Amino acid sequence: MTLGIAYADMHVPAGSSDGIVKFYEQIFDSPAEKIEDNTGTYAQVSMGYNQIFRFRETEENIDQYDGHHIAIYVSNFSRPHHALAERDLITEESDQHQYRFQTIVDPDSGEQLTEIEHEVRSLHHPMCRRNLVNRNASQTFGNYRHGRDVFVP
Repeated sequence: MTLGIAYADMHVPAGSSDGIVKFYEQIFDSPAEKIEDNTGTYAQVSMGYNQIFRFRETEENIDQYDGHHIAIYVSNFSRPHHALAERDLITEESDQHQYRFQTIVDPDSGEQLTEIEHEVRSLHHPMCRRNLVNRNASQTFGNYRHGRDVFVP
């Protein structure tokens, strides 16, 4: 990858990898697997082209969730929305191209496994495929205009 984030790691409670794998496979139809190697046990989820999210199990105390989030673009926008809504997990309905959720649960038991807010966007979202370099910070979701991304001092 020339530009972008190839992977992100997040600590999760020991024993939660199986449920996290099931969550992403069943809710988002994402490739996911549980991996055990010399670094420990973790759930690895494909989040895009050459991008992965690793949920690393730990026995140590995990800091309380601080409100940070990730943005993901999904090709099937409505099926995950329906599955999350069924479980009362959607925290924000932004518009017809975006929603948010924060709690990852075991889809079978409903047990909460971890928290990180996901800003879920459709491939028709106005900011999809936005330039990653020299972005104009004054452009926001509400006032975004295609072609005005480049920051000009």
